[in-house]
Amino acid sequence: MTQDARQRPSYHVPAGGLPPQSQLTTDRAMFTEAFVVIPKGTLSDIVTSSLPFWTGARFWVLARPLSGFAETFSQYIVELAPDGGSDRPETDPQAEGALFVVEGGLSLTVDGTTHALTAGGFAFVPAGSDWTVHNPNGANAVFHWIRKRYQALEGLAHPEAFVAQDQDIPPAAMPDTNGAWATTRFMDPADMRHDMHVTIVTLQPGASIPFDETHVMEHGLYVLQGKGVYHLNQQWVEVEAGDFMWLRAFCPQACYAGGPQPFRYLLYKDVNRHAPLP
Repeated sequence: MTQDARQRPSYHVPAGGLPPQSQLTTDRAMFTEAFVVIPKGTLSDIVTSSLPFWTGARFWVLARPLSGFAETFSQYIVELAPDGGSDRPETDPQAEGALFVVEGGLSLTVDGTTHALTAGGFAFVPAGSDWTVHNPNGANAVFHWIRKRYQALEGLAHPEAFVAQDQDIPPAAMPDTNGAWATTRFMDPADMRHDMHVTIVTLQPGASIPFDETHVMEHGLYVLQGKGVYHLNQQWVEVEAGDFMWLRAFCPQACYAGGPQPFRYLLYKDVNRHAPLP
């Protein structure tokens, strides 16, 4: 991706509302034994949730642990009205969090340090942190919130809180792709303290992941920009900005990007830990 493109990112924001009565009922939503596709059109007002200790907030729940399916994370899209927020956003002291802002701005305070986040802003919040989040602006703020139960290990320190900005991180090109397939990495891949990675994957129009990845990590993928076609467990699925995919461990996955814009998605995966044994 060019420097100019990084300076003007595009992030899809759900509009809510309800479809007209004249709309066809069938859509692209899929729930299979290997993957889930939640199209952007399903993110209506009636599927939002509320949570304790929040004001001026509504939540689209994209993923949650389900026994026998995907089990390591939950993911929300959070819409905050002006002056909305929480002084107690997380009620599980073992849950770490990652926030990614797609519209407006947030004031995030973690263990006494305050950060101003705008669109493209990322924050990692370690488990057990004392943190608050508020929208101090006159317009709505929208952000993704990924939560995972941190897997602490004896002899390995916990990672610290940090913030970053999508536009400021040069995407790392995948080998032999001439930059057509690249990854914006918010966590250092060599840092074993982290047990999850959150990245933005960018495929230029016509680029592809040219083989069915089949691996132990499970994924949450939210399409931020553009459109593409995914090959998921022997099925072809067309996706576009605003769609979400939830892939369980070992689900075969490949894709290619349509046009005319780059195909970009926010990606979660669990990493750097032994598989738990019963």
